[in-house]
Amino acid sequence: MTEKFQIYKCEFCENMVEITRCGSGQLICCGQPMQLCTENRDETIRTSHIPVLERTSLGLMVRVGIIEHPMEQKHHIEWIEVIAEGMICRQFLRQGDTPSALFDSRVSPTIVREYCNRHGLWRGYLVMNDNR
Repeated sequence: MTEKFQIYKCEFCENMVEITRCGSGQLICCGQPMQLCTENRDETIRTSHIPVLERTSLGLMVRVGIIEHPMEQKHHIEWIEVIAEGMICRQFLRQGDTPSALFDSRVSPTIVREYCNRHGLWRGYLVMNDNR
Protein backbone atom coordinates (compact mmCIF):
# COMPACT_ATOMS: atom_id res chain seq x y z
CA MET A 1 0.00 0.00 0.00
CA THR A 2 1.38 3.37 -0.97
CA GLU A 3 1.22 6.51 1.17
CA LYS A 4 0.69 10.09 0.06
CA PHE A 5 3.95 11.95 -0.76
CA GLN A 6 6.10 8.81 -0.98
CA ILE A 7 8.76 8.90 -3.70
CA TYR A 8 9.48 5.83 -5.87
CA LYS A 9 12.40 5.41 -8.28
CA CYS A 10 13.10 2.95 -11.10
CA GLU A 11 16.50 1.33 -10.60
CA PHE A 12 16.95 0.91 -14.37
CA CYS A 13 15.84 4.09 -16.15
CA GLU A 14 15.75 6.34 -13.03
CA ASN A 15 12.13 7.48 -13.56
CA MET A 16 10.81 8.95 -10.32
CA VAL A 17 7.20 9.31 -9.15
CA GLU A 18 5.58 10.94 -6.12
CA ILE A 19 2.34 9.50 -4.76
CA THR A 20 -0.52 11.99 -4.84
CA ARG A 21 -3.30 9.43 -4.42
CA CYS A 22 -2.91 6.16 -2.52
CA GLY A 23 -3.73 2.82 -4.07
CA SER A 24 -3.14 -0.86 -3.46
CA GLY A 25 -1.38 -1.67 -6.74
CA GLN A 26 2.35 -2.08 -7.23
CA LEU A 27 4.33 0.56 -9.13
CA ILE A 28 6.15 -1.05 -12.07
CA CYS A 29 8.70 0.50 -14.44
CA CYS A 30 10.95 -1.25 -16.97
CA GLY A 31 9.18 -4.49 -16.04
CA GLN A 32 10.36 -4.31 -12.39
CA PRO A 33 8.86 -2.97 -9.15
CA MET A 34 9.91 0.61 -8.41
CA GLN A 35 11.91 1.17 -5.23
CA LEU A 36 10.58 3.29 -2.38
CA CYS A 37 12.98 6.14 -1.55
CA THR A 38 13.31 6.37 2.21
CA GLU A 39 14.69 9.40 3.98
CA ASN A 40 18.43 9.08 4.38
CA ARG A 41 19.88 9.40 7.88
CA ASP A 42 23.60 8.79 7.26
CA GLU A 43 25.30 10.79 10.02
CA THR A 44 28.65 10.91 8.16
CA ILE A 45 27.22 13.05 5.31
CA ARG A 46 24.32 14.66 7.14
CA THR A 47 25.79 18.19 7.39
CA SER A 48 25.88 18.59 3.60
CA HIS A 49 22.42 17.10 2.92
CA ILE A 50 19.86 18.24 5.51
CA PRO A 51 17.63 21.05 4.17
CA VAL A 52 17.97 24.12 6.40
CA LEU A 53 15.09 26.61 6.51
CA GLU A 54 15.27 30.34 7.05
CA ARG A 55 12.51 32.93 6.85
CA THR A 56 13.85 36.03 5.11
CA SER A 57 12.28 39.26 3.90
CA LEU A 58 12.06 37.64 0.43
CA GLY A 59 10.36 34.42 1.57
CA LEU A 60 11.14 30.97 2.89
CA MET A 61 14.72 30.12 1.91
CA VAL A 62 15.71 26.45 1.90
CA ARG A 63 19.42 25.77 1.68
CA VAL A 64 20.82 22.26 1.36
CA GLY A 65 23.40 21.55 4.00
CA ILE A 66 24.97 23.37 6.89
CA ILE A 67 28.09 22.84 4.78
CA GLU A 68 27.06 23.76 1.20
CA HIS A 69 26.33 20.73 -0.95
CA PRO A 70 28.33 20.30 -4.19
CA MET A 71 26.53 20.94 -7.48
CA GLU A 72 28.73 18.96 -9.88
CA GLN A 73 27.75 16.61 -12.71
CA LYS A 74 28.40 13.46 -10.68
CA HIS A 75 27.06 14.80 -7.38
CA HIS A 76 24.27 17.38 -7.10
CA ILE A 77 20.86 18.22 -5.66
CA GLU A 78 18.14 17.51 -8.23
CA TRP A 79 15.25 19.24 -6.43
CA ILE A 80 14.04 20.85 -3.22
CA GLU A 81 10.43 20.40 -2.17
CA VAL A 82 8.16 22.06 0.40
CA ILE A 83 4.83 20.44 1.34
CA ALA A 84 2.42 22.72 3.19
CA GLU A 85 -1.33 22.68 3.74
CA GLY A 86 -1.93 20.24 0.87
CA MET A 87 0.32 22.18 -1.53
CA ILE A 88 3.49 20.80 -3.08
CA CYS A 89 6.05 23.38 -4.16
CA ARG A 90 9.16 22.01 -5.89
CA GLN A 91 12.20 23.76 -7.32
CA PHE A 92 14.36 21.80 -9.77
CA LEU A 93 18.07 22.61 -9.72
CA ARG A 94 20.83 22.24 -12.29
CA GLN A 95 24.51 21.56 -11.97
CA GLY A 96 26.32 24.76 -11.08
CA ASP A 97 23.29 26.26 -9.30
CA THR A 98 23.48 27.21 -5.65
CA PRO A 99 21.85 24.36 -3.67
CA SER A 100 18.95 26.49 -2.42
CA ALA A 101 15.41 27.51 -3.30
CA LEU A 102 13.16 30.42 -2.36
CA PHE A 103 9.48 29.74 -1.67
CA ASP A 104 6.49 31.97 -0.90
CA SER A 105 6.81 33.51 2.58
CA ARG A 106 3.23 32.56 3.44
CA VAL A 107 4.12 28.86 3.30
CA SER A 108 4.22 27.06 6.66
CA PRO A 109 5.79 23.75 5.64
CA THR A 110 4.98 20.45 7.24
CA ILE A 111 7.60 18.64 5.13
CA VAL A 112 10.77 20.00 3.52
CA ARG A 113 13.00 17.61 1.61
CA GLU A 114 15.59 17.39 -1.14
CA TYR A 115 16.90 14.73 -3.48
CA CYS A 116 20.63 14.17 -4.07
CA ASN A 117 21.51 12.17 -7.18
CA ARG A 118 24.11 10.18 -5.18
CA HIS A 119 22.73 9.99 -1.65
CA GLY A 120 18.98 10.00 -2.19
CA LEU A 121 16.13 11.62 -0.27
CA TRP A 122 16.69 13.86 2.77
CA ARG A 123 14.22 15.64 5.03
CA GLY A 124 14.76 18.94 6.86
CA TYR A 125 13.62 19.84 10.34
CA LEU A 126 15.65 22.87 11.35
CA VAL A 127 14.27 26.41 11.25
CA MET A 128 17.23 28.77 11.65
CA ASN A 129 15.46 32.09 11.69
CA ASP A 130 11.86 33.25 11.73
CA ASN A 131 12.00 36.94 10.72
CA ARG A 132 8.53 37.73 9.38
